[in-house]
Amino acid sequence: MTIFRPCIDLHAGRVKQIVGGTLGSASAALRTNHVSDLPARHFARLYREHGLRGAHVIMLGPGNEDAAREALSEWPGALQLGGGVDERNAARWVGEGAGKVIVTSYLFPTAKFSLARLQAILHSLDDDPSKLVIDLSCRRAGPRKWVVAMDKWQRLTDMVVNQDSIRMLEPYCSEFLVHAADHEGLQGGIDEELVRCLGEWCSVPVTYAGGGRAVGDLDRVRELSGGRVDLTIGSALDVFGGGVRFEECVEWNGKWGGMGGKKVGEGIGGEKVL
Repeated sequence: MTIFRPCIDLHAGRVKQIVGGTLGSASAALRTNHVSDLPARHFARLYREHGLRGAHVIMLGPGNEDAAREALSEWPGALQLGGGVDERNAARWVGEGAGKVIVTSYLFPTAKFSLARLQAILHSLDDDPSKLVIDLSCRRAGPRKWVVAMDKWQRLTDMVVNQDSIRMLEPYCSEFLVHAADHEGLQGGIDEELVRCLGEWCSVPVTYAGGGRAVGDLDRVRELSGGRVDLTIGSALDVFGGGVRFEECVEWNGKWGGMGGKKVGEGIGGEKVL
């Protein structure tokens, strides 16, 4: 069933919520929705306390490795780590506490998909697909057409996100992560057509991110995908300066998703969370 999946986006060593389409821009053009005064480990602890396994930690550029390690150390084996992952460091990140690693740009040298690179990164993980998430973050390129975007979502690749490409990739991974880059950080609503298609095309778990702005979007994603697509709400959450109450998303999981759902203020063993 559809569940709420939280995130920790890291930029320049800090937890931030950024308008995805501006990530490759010069500093003056970079649009940031929120910069947290709290460290990454705070959010990892928050997610652990509420049983939100499978949250993704994304390193947006250099200078984020220490913050990522702090987050992973708060809940070893439960968080997913992405950003700069390749065959040389994937196993190291798993060894440092990532439950799974997320790979995107590495699979597209010169913006062209490389099956050899996918096979190499999987081999570095002992040929265990359960440790690998493939990020198919994309931009819309026409009616019912999306193209995978790399390099901070600024450069289009040769891979169209469709049933054929997903079926080709599924044997190599345990999940997909799909940011709708044109919607990311804008709180303007989800790409309903993409969510519906992902529900039709994917037979492994898939998390959609981009445009979530209300708890009701969880209901909408569940309806559109038949419960086969999870939703990340980022910039709209109150913990990131937005108006959507984090505790409502946790409670929604307890009602519909069968995970999380602990009462706000209650930890894993029932202890009070300050």
